[in-house]
Amino acid sequence: MLEVPLIKVFLYALLTAVTTGLGAVPFFFIKDISPSLLGKSNAVASGLMLAASFSLIMEGYNVSEWMTLGGMVAGLILVAVANRWMDNSHSVEVGDLIGGKRKQMLLFLGIMTVHSFAEGVSVGVSFASTMEFGVFIAIAIAVHNIPEGLAISLVMVPQGTSALKAVWWSIFSSLPQPLMAIPAFLFVETFQQYLPFGLGLAAGAMIWMVFADLIPEALEECDAKKVGLWVTLAILAMNAFQLLISH
Repeated sequence: MLEVPLIKVFLYALLTAVTTGLGAVPFFFIKDISPSLLGKSNAVASGLMLAASFSLIMEGYNVSEWMTLGGMVAGLILVAVANRWMDNSHSVEVGDLIGGKRKQMLLFLGIMTVHSFAEGVSVGVSFASTMEFGVFIAIAIAVHNIPEGLAISLVMVPQGTSALKAVWWSIFSSLPQPLMAIPAFLFVETFQQYLPFGLGLAAGAMIWMVFADLIPEALEECDAKKVGLWVTLAILAMNAFQLLISH
């Protein structure tokens, strides 16, 4: 296992984090964000997150179905408690931090960051198998992170965050990947055992965010048929994208 240099594991995992920022690039060219675009943005972000969530669930099921389900329950509880705390807290100011207007944006960013812990473990565990397999998984996650960065930007930019800040926060949300890849590589058996729980936790939190916040907000700006259309199209696009990078 240690024939693979630690620095290579870290650098490949860092690459996966950096590519997340590419998802914000379209917003450097989109200047006019209308209420209709805001609704469609939330709908597309919802579809991308749902597709990513069920991908995490299936990956977890391949190792342990019950541990994945347990993680989903934990993720649901964690995000519901965090949301209640934020609703009752008057000390949370997100405007200067992320440039947006809503406290829920901070919760959304937190959920995407938690989700990255599981992906970092996946990179480290893969490199513990072989160098070639590790590189393949790292590149696959790096490419997969681009639409995730787009989902983050779709939520943040229409709410007032600048495109440049969206790049930074997209990358920030994926920084757990290089941080977790090294310990997962060094202690592969322990991390591999609990990976399904982490995958389920991230999926449960993301699914809650979609139905509790993103879709209701999308429905405020667009009618239900348009929201349903854009959510479905985003899920189809994400699934097609995942099929392309897996072959």
